[in-house]
Amino acid sequence: MSDMSDVGRRARRRIAVRLLPFVFLMYVVCYVDRANVSFANLPMSTDLGFSDRVYGLGVGMFFLGYVLLEIPGRSSWSVGAHANGSRAS
Repeated sequence: MSDMSDVGRRARRRIAVRLLPFVFLMYVVCYVDRANVSFANLPMSTDLGFSDRVYGLGVGMFFLGYVLLEIPGRSSWSVGAHANGSRAS
């Protein structure tokens, strides 16, 4: 039985080593995108002739993508936290 748990532990470690850097990179890109959109509002709206509604639609698309991708990440994190005995907040 310990052989199976060892295989599972190695598999989880391998998945974490390969997946977590990519997930972290995507989180940083998402954060930078949200910050850059807010800083670019005035010059972009003036140069491109965007109304407040068009800008709001664009920002809403960024927010919707962020929410759709964050919720599954949070739920899988809490499931993994319970699997190793720690408490998820």
